[in-house]
Amino acid sequence: MEEVAYSDIKLIRIFVSVVRNKGFANAQQELNLSTSAISTYMTQLEQIVGFKLCERGRGGFSLTQKGEMFLQEAKRILHELENFSRHTAQIKGELTGTLRIGMLDSMVTDKNIPLDQIISAFSKQNPHIYIKIQVQSPYELQMGILENRFDVAIGSFFMKMNGVIYQPLHKEQHWLFCSDKHPMFAQQKLTADVIRQGKMVSRGYWSHTELAKQGFKHSFATVDSMEAQLILILSGQYIGYLPEHFAQYWVEQKRLKVLLPATFGYCAPFSLIFRRGRTREIVIQNFRKVIKNFFDEK
Repeated sequence: MEEVAYSDIKLIRIFVSVVRNKGFANAQQELNLSTSAISTYMTQLEQIVGFKLCERGRGGFSLTQKGEMFLQEAKRILHELENFSRHTAQIKGELTGTLRIGMLDSMVTDKNIPLDQIISAFSKQNPHIYIKIQVQSPYELQMGILENRFDVAIGSFFMKMNGVIYQPLHKEQHWLFCSDKHPMFAQQKLTADVIRQGKMVSRGYWSHTELAKQGFKHSFATVDSMEAQLILILSGQYIGYLPEHFAQYWVEQKRLKVLLPATFGYCAPFSLIFRRGRTREIVIQNFRKVIKNFFDEK
């Protein structure tokens, strides 16, 4: 078996991307490569390591047993290389690299966490750091932290995971809404029982338990983003929850109405999260300081 040289790190990155995207075709956009090119690179890597890493074909993509073992080592190597690059930059007296931030959707209207101001302050203090932001579900944000795909993430996490540190930030107010096209909009004396009979739109990352906490036995539609949820509510066919800050514009336009706030309102606690064991990394420390300074000033 040949040794994996530094020049072969590119092949390892491609391998990890393919696994993360569950196949060659799904990894095309992230890698900016054709499936044939990805296949060629994967074959090269298998020739170097001396064993088959994955099964691909009509049966779909899957890792071999040795491929699973190789994946864990590949992730470790890439993480160590990234840390090495950061430490080298620190020795030179400058902080470089990438800060990968994960976040929930529709946070742009949340004045309690003005990410534009936070990132502006961070970038001014760390001008050589490349910023990469991705919007994901709470589950994917936490998994991304554990798998080192994100350095930090911001969101609301009802189910917490081992190995993740949660730094509380604030609580986001949510209300139950219907639109001006919905029959409930014009009704003055709505009861909780009547509202619970409405067609509820829920979020894809909500469990049945979370839905039941809000007093609903089941939903009639599922979405993966706040924008999609807003569209369904505005259609007049569904009722659903939205953050107060995100719905404010539509409330002012008299397009949305809050339904029994004393009964159906709830608060979602927001946290900054990062992986346990990475607290000493300078980039993460600097981002935490920026957020802490912002909340201390409030």
